[in-house]
Amino acid sequence: MKRRDFIQQVSATTAVVTIGGFGLQSFSTLPKTTKITILHTNDVHSHIDAFGPDDGRNANKGGVARRAALIESIRNENPNTLLLDAGDIFQGTPYFNYYGGELEFKLMSKLKYDAATIGNHDFDNGIDGLYAQLPHAEFQFISSNYDFSNTIMDTHVKPYKTFIKEGIKIGVFGLGIELDGLVDPAMYNETKYLDPVEMAQEMTHILKTNEKCDLVICLSHLGYDYKTNPNKISDLKLAALTKDIDLIIGGHTHTFLPKPTVIKNIENKNMLVNQVGCYGINLGKIDFYFDANKDKSANGTSIIV
Repeated sequence: MKRRDFIQQVSATTAVVTIGGFGLQSFSTLPKTTKITILHTNDVHSHIDAFGPDDGRNANKGGVARRAALIESIRNENPNTLLLDAGDIFQGTPYFNYYGGELEFKLMSKLKYDAATIGNHDFDNGIDGLYAQLPHAEFQFISSNYDFSNTIMDTHVKPYKTFIKEGIKIGVFGLGIELDGLVDPAMYNETKYLDPVEMAQEMTHILKTNEKCDLVICLSHLGYDYKTNPNKISDLKLAALTKDIDLIIGGHTHTFLPKPTVIKNIENKNMLVNQVGCYGINLGKIDFYFDANKDKSANGTSIIV
């Protein structure tokens, strides 16, 4: 893609959103602000290489090497950057069939991912297969609604993780989709599924009240929306039923969003939901701007890799 076309495309998919009490004024006129950049992927499905020139609509897109260069460029621009993944790291190319996830975790570690949640396909070699690859993952797996206490994964998955970037405390928690009916029970063993709305409410209380986080992010593998099954919990439904989440980074439904969706939470406050499709084709980028009072606004886009 020509540089001019790239800039036009990125500019066209940018959304500026007021979160909390931070007004929509020009950033150049604001007093000192702190910029926190959140980069994210989902449903990469073992796609290590870029798509070839003859691969239809995905021709010449994706690939870990290109993603690494893009991430490095963004980190150089803003060191206050987190890199997160919303699950389904495994299954989709022969790399997984041959190496069982070792290559995926090693490459994510090279890219310096900060945290990831667990998707249904991450159980495709069974819970023992997932556990066997953990030594290759130099990042934290987080899930608050998968209870692994009676499994080999016990203590290896945390419900949440906090980060501090230039005085801004960021809390990240994870949610996974119900495995029953989606994954062979023998694959996930005695993993218990907990209600995602209840766990989200518990996690946000901990992160806002106990941990005093300035920014709360949910890494979700619930799916963006289920119009034909309105009773099923999706990211959009979760957003509307909860409070104190600033950003839901989604996965599972392979939904390509050009920019984050703005949703009103249960307190009628703006929050963001984003998902960047699948196969590492896009990289999500959300910039949060904090003023001296730690009020915040957000600026989000999806970048083609």
